Amino acid sequence: MLTVTSACVLAAAAQDPRIAMEQSIAKQRAAIEVQRTAVRVQARGATQDASASFFPVPWRGALSPLTVFAAECDPMAQDQIGPIVNEASEREGLTPGLLDAVIEQESSYQPCAVSPKGAEGLMQLMPATAAELGVTDPFDPRQNVDAGARFLKQLIDRYGGNVVLAVAAYNAGPHRVDSAGGVPALPETLGYVSGILDKMGIGEAPGDSSSPW
Repeated sequence: MLTVTSACVLAAAAQDPRIAMEQSIAKQRAAIEVQRTAVRVQARGATQDASASFFPVPWRGALSPLTVFAAECDPMAQDQIGPIVNEASEREGLTPGLLDAVIEQESSYQPCAVSPKGAEGLMQLMPATAAELGVTDPFDPRQNVDAGARFLKQLIDRYGGNVVLAVAAYNAGPHRVDSAGGVPALPETLGYVSGILDKMGIGEAPGDSSSPW
């Protein structure tokens, strides 16, 4: 049964999209907290030295340590990328911090980034994915971030608002997440998810050597 207070909150949310966005963000944070424990357990059991193990290249091939560049370009300044991130985040109902974290992890804010597998731009979109999302120039920051935000939102919806699974799928592919029933126990994917959570400020406290976070 709804209390008077709950009914008022729901009514306000229906009228004010900002309240609905805040509620969505709260659900995302809750999903992250639930998944952190599961990912941490997997990380402790996974091989920590990626160079000593063999694993398939992720479906997108957009790992920051493997990123190469089509041309020399400087990272975008915050006053340039900030408005783009804020607009895309608001439109898709994402937190700017999440989108920022993905961009930093993927390309270190360098719009000319190209991975060995051909993923391009700030959010490292594969050509086929970019085409499906209507991108005509993957190196155009606004097009790339807008499309990447839409794609990330699709993954979040696919996993019922679970941001951790969506981020894992952005890196390793939905099929691997579905097959694993959670975050795949691949060193690069675990490191990727860990990096995103750390950038969002929800990782373990620095200095805890027993934690993979």
